[in-house]
Amino acid sequence: MKNVIISAPYMHREKEKVRNKLKKYGDKINFIWIKPRERLIEEDLFNIIYNIDGIMCGDDEFTKKVIDKAKKLKIISKWGTGIDSIDKEYANKKGIVVCNTLNAFTEPVADTTLGMILNFARNISFTDNEMKKGKWKKTYCKSLCELTLGIIGLGNIGKAVAKRASAFGMKILGNDIKQIDNKFLQKYQIDFVDKETIYKKADFVTLHCTLNKTSYHLITTKELRLMKRESYLINTARGALIKTKDLEKVIINKIIAGVGLDVFEKEPLEVDSIFRKHKNCIISPHNANNSPYFWNKVHDNTIKNLIEGLGIKYYE
Repeated sequence: MKNVIISAPYMHREKEKVRNKLKKYGDKINFIWIKPRERLIEEDLFNIIYNIDGIMCGDDEFTKKVIDKAKKLKIISKWGTGIDSIDKEYANKKGIVVCNTLNAFTEPVADTTLGMILNFARNISFTDNEMKKGKWKKTYCKSLCELTLGIIGLGNIGKAVAKRASAFGMKILGNDIKQIDNKFLQKYQIDFVDKETIYKKADFVTLHCTLNKTSYHLITTKELRLMKRESYLINTARGALIKTKDLEKVIINKIIAGVGLDVFEKEPLEVDSIFRKHKNCIISPHNANNSPYFWNKVHDNTIKNLIEGLGIKYYE
């Protein structure tokens, strides 16, 4: 009998659905449900991983120390796409397979990004709040076709955002560490430029990079001070792309117009965070991937990766 931990938060949110999918493996696998508040940290895993054969996890911290303790572990099946919390290279060196679901949440994350842009451009939430206070105040707004969007990271999600922004008539600037197909750039009229040009010229800067050594704290005070005072920063990718302390100071001192954040360096976000207090901040609890259709697809692929990683026959 194999021992498998289920710690992916979204699997816990749909526990009965996932249990039904796992019933057919009940005679071969002992499924252990461990619900984290947001993720299992190194200390949590260090105390439970020693006799585990596989895990279906969220952003759990698989450090070298944890991997060394995982004497029986064969497969880390990540729910979702990002694996920056897993030392994949070291895990592979120890014979542990790391799997994820590519292009898992492109559509809902792109929708959320554009929703934040629309909210700021049209002052939707601010106007709603004023109306509910009994006020009748017409606020200054702009149409998206008047504005420039800068996209840093033109992978699947960045491209999906570009398609949406193009439909609204936005001028689009794009940047990526890889060269992007010219046909795509031409089709959506994207100017491929350096990051400094994006910071200086874009009304909205949106991040869609993977988190790694080269992108950690991509945005600091230096980059934020290059942005226009009336511009906005959007992050629906990874919290550590932005140096939080620097962004807090910029928001307090109104160096930029506002920020839209779905992800944070420390999650859950602290109750006393300044991002909760400023009306020019739109925030959400790492929820941009929320979609029953795509969740179900990721449930299935995460289970498939796990079962096959354990050398057990997978049933559709």
